[in-house]
Amino acid sequence: MRGLLCGPLPMLLLLLQPWETQLGLAGPRCHTGPLDLVFVIDSSRSVRPFEFETMRHFLVGLLRGLNVGPNATRVGVIQYSSQVQSVFPLGAFSRREDMERAIRALVPLAQGTMTGLAIQYAMNVAFSVAEGARPPEERVPRVAVIVTDGRPQDRVAEVAAQARARGIEIYAVGVQRADVGSLRAMASPPLDEHVFLVESFDLIQEFGLQFQDRLCAINLCAERTHGCEHHCVNSLGSYFCRCRAGFVLQQDQRSCRAIDHCGFRNHSCQHECVSTLSGPRCRCREGHDLLPDGRSCQVRDLCNGVDHGCEFQCVSEGFSYRCLCPEGRQLQPDGKSCNRCREGHVDLVLLVDGSKSVRPQNFELVKRFVNQIVDFLDVSPEGTRVGLVQFSSRVRTEFPLGRYGTAAEVKQAVLAVEYMERGTMTGLALRHMVEHSFSEVQGARPRALNVPRVGLVFTDGRSQDDISVWAARAKEEGIVMYAVGVGKAVEEELREIASEPAELHVSYSPDFSTMTHLLENLKGSICPEEGIGAGTELRSLCECESLVEFQGRTLGALESLTQNLAQLTARLEDLENQLANQK
Repeated sequence: MRGLLCGPLPMLLLLLQPWETQLGLAGPRCHTGPLDLVFVIDSSRSVRPFEFETMRHFLVGLLRGLNVGPNATRVGVIQYSSQVQSVFPLGAFSRREDMERAIRALVPLAQGTMTGLAIQYAMNVAFSVAEGARPPEERVPRVAVIVTDGRPQDRVAEVAAQARARGIEIYAVGVQRADVGSLRAMASPPLDEHVFLVESFDLIQEFGLQFQDRLCAINLCAERTHGCEHHCVNSLGSYFCRCRAGFVLQQDQRSCRAIDHCGFRNHSCQHECVSTLSGPRCRCREGHDLLPDGRSCQVRDLCNGVDHGCEFQCVSEGFSYRCLCPEGRQLQPDGKSCNRCREGHVDLVLLVDGSKSVRPQNFELVKRFVNQIVDFLDVSPEGTRVGLVQFSSRVRTEFPLGRYGTAAEVKQAVLAVEYMERGTMTGLALRHMVEHSFSEVQGARPRALNVPRVGLVFTDGRSQDDISVWAARAKEEGIVMYAVGVGKAVEEELREIASEPAELHVSYSPDFSTMTHLLENLKGSICPEEGIGAGTELRSLCECESLVEFQGRTLGALESLTQNLAQLTARLEDLENQLANQK
């Protein structure tokens, strides 16, 4: 700590000049680097009016010796007594004239001396980014100058330590009755450079001259002769070089080298270690993926990592993958899609549960599921025909078998189906299917054509009516039944609805979001393997071969009828002769 600054003759002669002139004799005496500077001024009742006026002139004169500006020194002023008041924050003014005007208009508070409260305010508010301080990452020095004339009425040591820990450099200036112990508790080390004690406010400008000299130390980094590869850091009368994060300073104390984190051999990477600025990072060889532990590797499952486009199943094979089709279907030339049900023809009726337990969002998933089934069918009047029935407490035919002739029309109609809600009358739905859905009036083809009839029941719960009678009746009528259950569907009911064997005709999913995996089982089951029955082929009546065949069958039938008619005519003639003889 510097001793009392008494006034020897040279100093007294100096004091004859106005203080503002002494401190700012020729404007800024040097150009300092960026600095955030806050003055903390004691305006308690112990500071008499003429002393406060001296303090005001001191601040104005000190400002004139600083290189003030948004990118240079920013200045803020707070005053305190029993409370704290911001005169102007760091970001308020960029011109020295505006700062001087605010200082000259300053009115003292004239109450107690709560210095600790003022330091707390400076730390939390005055040096905040919101008040105009530059962010910590910009590494702009933060300096607080505390000027007081008495003993604090609160504790200062702890809060001053917190402020210093946050990077605030504190100068403590005591005038007249100031407590030396409190000054030392507030100031930054070394104390002999940060603690000043003067006998009166008349001598405070001496501190201003010395403080200005400290701020005006030569900025060697600004001269750009330092040779630092990354950063140059100023220190008193000198400088040193510093490297960016992830680099270490070389022996020449100027150049920087990236830290080889992998060279420490503590990375535990299974395959390769890559050194980055933030530390070591593990990398796997081609065809492998890094596991969540960040170190281990496993062979890449390309089926999960790429949009493979396989219609049925994707199989990963090292650095590549291939698509598979279900049994009975062949992979198409594109290597991804499977042939559709073109070998045979089906009349397919879908019974969809629209009860309240399904809920609207899940019903939309059900409709999407139905359309995915339609996608692998060859829908056409001569191929596969599709009908849809929705059931809840009642049954409603959404569209019959004979209404739509293309897959696009069927899918559009499915999306337009409205959710019914209410109960679950599965038995009633089965009866409706048997009595109406597979009738020729509804679009089903005649039994003589041996077109397979397939019913698919989709439900998510227990039926509220009996299903046994009409489930058995459906199978007696030759309808191949499939049962798809979701969520709370009852397995016994699904097995009772489905045809034998149940393993091939019953499917189940725990929830609606995961039921798409059932498609693969249905694709392989619904598609007939060959023909449309016992070797009978369904042809379009418009084809030439069909017309010739039809003509031949018709001529054969006519010939047979002619023969029968001749035999009947002969018998009639014989009977007439017998009657004539009896007369």
